[in-house]
Amino acid sequence: MEIKALQKEVDEWIKTIGVRYFNELTNFAILTEEVGELARIISRKYGEQSFKNPEEEKDLADEMADVLWVLVCLANQTGVDLEDAIQKNIAKKTNRDKDRHKNNQKLSK
Repeated sequence: MEIKALQKEVDEWIKTIGVRYFNELTNFAILTEEVGELARIISRKYGEQSFKNPEEEKDLADEMADVLWVLVCLANQTGVDLEDAIQKNIAKKTNRDKDRHKNNQKLSK
């Protein structure tokens, strides 16, 4: 799915099933909450922490999708074209970092 199509599908879902968008501040708080849930899984699955109960382990992909969902909602609400934004961001990083990572001794392991 292309990013523009994702933004459109989320917008249609919000307007038909979700009734309306939560306001931007609420969605930002929800985004922070979802990132925290993702961090919890990552720290326990790949880090040094462990799950207290096996049933605590949630689906990593689903948590990533939750983060993406709310980010797309915020983009829709604020008029951000994420496809255009990511293309510009890649160009910025490419220009800025074209030699930086190649010359980083820490990455040559």
